[in-house]
Amino acid sequence: MKNICLIGHGMMGIWHAEALRGHPGARLHSVVGRDLPQVRGFADQYGFAKASVNMVEAVNDPEVDAVIIAGPSESHAAMAMEVIRAGKPVLVEIPIGMTLEAAEAVVRAAEAAGVMLAVSHPMRFRPERREMLARIRAGEETPRHVHGRFFIHRLVNIGATGIKRNWIDNILWHHSTHLLDLGLWLVGKGDPEAGEARVRRVQSFMSGIDPHTGTPMEVAVLIETHDEQSILATGSYYARERIYDTFVVTDRDSYRLDELSATLTTGAGTGPALSEHENAWAIARDFVAALNEARAPLVTGRSVLPVMRVLERVQREWDARHGEQSIPGRPLDQFNVAVV
Repeated sequence: MKNICLIGHGMMGIWHAEALRGHPGARLHSVVGRDLPQVRGFADQYGFAKASVNMVEAVNDPEVDAVIIAGPSESHAAMAMEVIRAGKPVLVEIPIGMTLEAAEAVVRAAEAAGVMLAVSHPMRFRPERREMLARIRAGEETPRHVHGRFFIHRLVNIGATGIKRNWIDNILWHHSTHLLDLGLWLVGKGDPEAGEARVRRVQSFMSGIDPHTGTPMEVAVLIETHDEQSILATGSYYARERIYDTFVVTDRDSYRLDELSATLTTGAGTGPALSEHENAWAIARDFVAALNEARAPLVTGRSVLPVMRVLERVQREWDARHGEQSIPGRPLDQFNVAVV
């Protein structure tokens, strides 16, 4: 039984708490947030023993065995470093960092300290995708095209919980991470580094800064491989129609997984799939199982560096046009971010 400290109680914090409430291998020990009455209310609702607004104190509590970070994306790297310094295994929500430099620093620190570093990349957990990966590894089919789409209307900074936030998403370093990582994972037969090694060219477009939000609002990234495969990620925060799906074409069939309707469409028709919510439960449960079984988590920190390197290439192209700069949701200095 592992005592778990959860940092953040937004949508992903809720889903991780749901996943571990009553879990035989974990105890919801403590939750950390910014507003003590809200944190206490969340702790009471989900059965946490303690509530805190002091992250450093909470993660250094000798009763805490492991930590899940579900705070704002821009604070993930700084929070992960605090947990690693405390010597505690950590599960970090996607993305591990908002710059390649920060992501690499977190991975190096965890490896040097001998601390387990797991990362929440939910598309790798989907049973439909893992079944496809088994067929790819067996040589039964080969991915030809992987296209991920994320379209949402977000001119006002309100997240999935309906609450106005004091932080903002980044369309490249947050949402595109999901989509591009899936492609590298599939073309690499479960090894994103092998997928990265096959990359021939990366082409990209990312819009300039929107005056309302202070952040780029549109992105398109195309990856070509030496094996004539393609990985495409497209998205916009201007869209009135909400779209969140992935479309994988192989030499055997096509597979469109709609995250919003929880459906999978293949050549045989459309059927149900796990909801995004249900699929997310597998992430915290795998982390706890890895702790109790003394094994590596399904998604390690090092395994997400290939997609971070692709994002860095896209970011550098944008920087060359617009100038390297800190923007809302993506400060360049990832370790000078205030943590609770």
